[in-house]
Parts: sequence; C-alpha cells; structure tokens
Amino acid sequence: MRISTKGRYALRLMMDLACRPGSDPVALKDVAERQEISLKYLEQIVGLLGKAGFVRSVRGPQGGYRLSRAPENYTVGEILRLTEGSLAPVSCLEDAENLCERCSQCGTVDFWSGLYAEINRYIDKFSLADLVAAEERKSQF
Repeated sequence: MRISTKGRYALRLMMDLACRPGSDPVALKDVAERQEISLKYLEQIVGLLGKAGFVRSVRGPQGGYRLSRAPENYTVGEILRLTEGSLAPVSCLEDAENLCERCSQCGTVDFWSGLYAEINRYIDKFSLADLVAAEERKSQF
C-alpha cells in the first residue's frame, strides 16, 4: 500500500483548515502557498472533499473553505479512504465480499486480511485533531 500525493495533500489541506477554527473562511490560494501545493491540484482535492461533505465553501470576496465538523470528528482513515479509495493490500480484499475463486483454498488470504485490519485500525485511531496537535508539538522546537 502506498498513499498517493492526493491522500497526503488532502490531509495537509484538512489540517490547514483545522488550524483555523472559527476564523474567516480560508482561501485555497493561501493554503496552496502555506503548504507548497499546486493550487490546481488543491482545487481538485477540495472538490472531492466538498462533495463528501468534509468541507464547505463560502462564496464571495471573503470566501474560502471551512471544515464541516470539528477536527476531532474526522479520522485519518475516512479522509484517506475518500481520496485513495480502498487501502486493501491485495485486490481480492477491495470489495466487501471476497470474490476470488481461490479464496477458500488460499493460504495467504488470512494474512492479507489481518494486515488490512491492522491498517484500518491504525488509520482510524488518529483524528485530524491528533495530527494538528502533533504538528504543533513539532513546531515548538
């Protein structure tokens, strides 16, 4: 499993918005500058996040984006699943039901299922607020 730039940048965008709770809407141009990410790429990502209801846009000259929920109410897992799709380590685990013809006799399926469960457990353990707090701790040094 490898997280693409889309997933990594979505987390950085969400963290940037989370660092400004209750403030004026955040202009995507400002996020692009702070995070050193292409504005065009961020526009694609924020569109996906907006359709899923993770962020909301505010129109007008003072417009921009805000989180739809409090940072502690987002898990890293839900953000990554939205942007990356399945995080399954093998293709036979991508769907809810394993449709592989060899599943019942496969000696590795339990291993892959266990790995997938650990991946999900780990990424769901962290909230957006946890990542923001970690960044704040690092910036103090």
